[in-house]
Amino acid sequence: MRVAMIGAGYVGLVSGACLADFGHTVSCIDKDRARIAALNRGEIPIYEPGLQDLVTANMRQGRLSFAADLTEAVRGADVVFIAVGTPSRRGEGGADLSFAYQAARDIAAALERYTVVATKSTVPVGTGDEVERIIREARPDADMSVVSNPEFLREGAAISDFKRPARIIVGTEDERAAAVMRELYRPLCHDHAPLVVVSRRTAELSKYAANAFLATKVTFINEIADLCERVGADVQDVARSIGLDDRIGARYLDAGPGYGGSCFPKDTLALIRTAREHGAASRIVETVVAVNDERRLAMARKVVAACGGEVRDKRVAVLGLTFKPNTDDIREAPSIAVVSALQEAGARLRAYDPEGMAQARLVLPDVDYADDAYACAEGADVLVIMTEWDAFRTLDLERLGRLMRHLVLVDLRNIYRPDEARRHGFTYVGIGRPGLDHSPEARDLKAATR
Repeated sequence: MRVAMIGAGYVGLVSGACLADFGHTVSCIDKDRARIAALNRGEIPIYEPGLQDLVTANMRQGRLSFAADLTEAVRGADVVFIAVGTPSRRGEGGADLSFAYQAARDIAAALERYTVVATKSTVPVGTGDEVERIIREARPDADMSVVSNPEFLREGAAISDFKRPARIIVGTEDERAAAVMRELYRPLCHDHAPLVVVSRRTAELSKYAANAFLATKVTFINEIADLCERVGADVQDVARSIGLDDRIGARYLDAGPGYGGSCFPKDTLALIRTAREHGAASRIVETVVAVNDERRLAMARKVVAACGGEVRDKRVAVLGLTFKPNTDDIREAPSIAVVSALQEAGARLRAYDPEGMAQARLVLPDVDYADDAYACAEGADVLVIMTEWDAFRTLDLERLGRLMRHLVLVDLRNIYRPDEARRHGFTYVGIGRPGLDHSPEARDLKAATR
């Protein structure tokens, strides 16, 4: 089949490359001509494991191409995907749909034969209705169907998620469109991935409901972690205990500094706004957003407390800036709020991230960026692990101990065993683990801050 992917960002590029790998002929379209030129040179604008090889292989086979103008691609397409950005509107939380609606206008002008227009961008309920209205108003003669086909891709595991999905949701009441989408995804359905056809509005809401529920799981275990610290329990053991219940499941029960990224923050806000517009309650999701916002500042306070209550003129080393490992994305990353709060408290920040520093420099310009984890830790009064990159899981604690000025480790991802850190002389502070440690090193640091 022939596919036009409007938008060569994260979702469009991954989806287009994967569809090409199934044997479809895919053209990814983006108005950013510099991005298109880079892609045609084989340069990938985002970090996603495996994506470079996937794009290169399918370009070489002639199944994947990139262009700035959509006319030719849309004219010959069986399916045209809208995969443009839908960022939060500043100050109100709703999704900015201007790019999606402009894509609909551009598509309308190029349609020549029966085409399925599939919205893959995350959009509020009713967006498909407006996309269809825009196209039909511009081209009353157009033979087309508008469907919703939301993506469920995790950054860092997007290719695996696309090729081995838990489900494929297609929102349409048009059987002709449903047949086209079944054929498009036939390679996946042979692997028994369920393709579920629902109404268009149901599909649109399903994406928001999924992300809001996962954000709720993250926030729930973070609140349980706080309780664990008060009562002397271990949140990792609690998470393991409840995660073994298949009604709950173990995923998204890792306590930490809160959720971030391009999806959960904006999608929870958009769901809240949709609920308000339709007079429905969304108190659980509203609370999740409020708790997560507070969580980031609480993590900064945890670092200050680990330093004896004062970080002014202290050297704070931060490992990890992206909101999760295996991505270069720092959008809404907890690190931004934590670093900013520590800077406001007078700390001197040095940071290292394997992939995210180029993006971080745009948001956090007053941070000293290091070349590796050990250079980051040199001379530090406290080392903070913000992101659970694999490279941070096996650091040489003895070497760190020789480099740091004070041996304080604030592990906001619980990737080290407290006894191991303490055996190497560190004051260890984790998330949801029994109380602060009172080693001689901790007492020395507290005295030094007075």
